[in-house]
Amino acid sequence: MRASQPLLRPVPVAAAAALTAGLAAGPAATWPGISVSAQGSTVSVVTSTCTLVDGSWGTASLLSSGQVNFGQGRQVPLERTPAGQAATWRSVSPGMYTVVVLCSDNFTAGTQSVVVPAPSPPTASATSSPSLGVMGALGGGTKGYGTVAFAAGGALVGAAMIAAGWVLRRRSRPYRL
Repeated sequence: MRASQPLLRPVPVAAAAALTAGLAAGPAATWPGISVSAQGSTVSVVTSTCTLVDGSWGTASLLSSGQVNFGQGRQVPLERTPAGQAATWRSVSPGMYTVVVLCSDNFTAGTQSVVVPAPSPPTASATSSPSLGVMGALGGGTKGYGTVAFAAGGALVGAAMIAAGWVLRRRSRPYRL
């Protein structure tokens, strides 16, 4: 005669019961074992409850509003960080989610709800143009030249014109000894 095996092991059944009890409690259900945050479209969870078992810390699952068990969510393995163990989900759509952390030893570290806000629409802002811009015709950049600089430049141009006139006048006379 064959001995029958139970379909479910007692430890996962206890974890599933704790998970169901945590999810049934609603959005106010938080456990001190995890810390969940949402920044933009990124959701992250940190815990220090899990222990390393066979090279794994555990798994975290992100459940949307219609999902009720751990396996239905977006699952991410926990990774070691200076703060403990952490998991991160990127490109999460706006809405309400429940984060569940299940350690490798089948211990539920915690469950917590989080709201991912909708991105705010971009705001139009008036842009200001540079006060002087590029002064290409004047040969300068954006620096404004004062009256002294223009007067000095005008004096140099005038002196060059006088010198050019003097040289041309001397050439027009026949050379005398």
